[in-house]
Amino acid sequence: MSLLVKICGLNSEIALDTALEAGADLVGFVFFPPSPRHLDMAAARALGHRTAGRAGKVALSVDADDALLDTIVTALDPDWLQLHGSETPERVAAVKARFGRPVVKAIAVAAPADLAKVPLYAAVADRLLFDARAPREATRPGGLGRPFDWRLLAGLEPGVPFMLSGGLDAHNVATALAVTRAPAIDVSSGVESAPGLKDPDKIRAFIRAARLAAADARLRMASPA
Repeated sequence: MSLLVKICGLNSEIALDTALEAGADLVGFVFFPPSPRHLDMAAARALGHRTAGRAGKVALSVDADDALLDTIVTALDPDWLQLHGSETPERVAAVKARFGRPVVKAIAVAAPADLAKVPLYAAVADRLLFDARAPREATRPGGLGRPFDWRLLAGLEPGVPFMLSGGLDAHNVATALAVTRAPAIDVSSGVESAPGLKDPDKIRAFIRAARLAAADARLRMASPA
């Protein structure tokens, strides 16, 4: 199976077009006002139309209620809903049933104990996303550009496909893939020149590095011992 690459936090036509032209499989749009990548609904509608089936659209929200999710779905018509807050397994199941879209549930990771909840979420989500736990003083979830110890995922079999996020960039993505064997990766701040400002060159470099790393891994697996 080919590696899935997601570029998240896209908020401009230039960044979106770069990600699409570079071959991103998934493009993510953030609906969370504390984030510098937050989109209003008018911008989401325009960028969603611009995507035009060239990649899967992912709507990221944080502990959103049904009313907000209704508005997001109407504006963006996402292919995936990404729940990046403290949503319970019951809430994940309810969102999936109400909106009829596959759901990605983010799980913050800093220590082995954080993986204890994986079976509960794997039973209701279509995909899991492992991200670095935010620092205690943070005002929003996610790794905020910091990786976690990828060795915590070595050999993990969650029962559903998973994505790796948190502190990834063009320089470390090959190592991250070698350690975790993740079938999908998600980057946001690692392709920015400033918070919320995507850098086209970094987007291209990240996707190129990820594809090369995946191709090298396939060659190693195919080569006789």
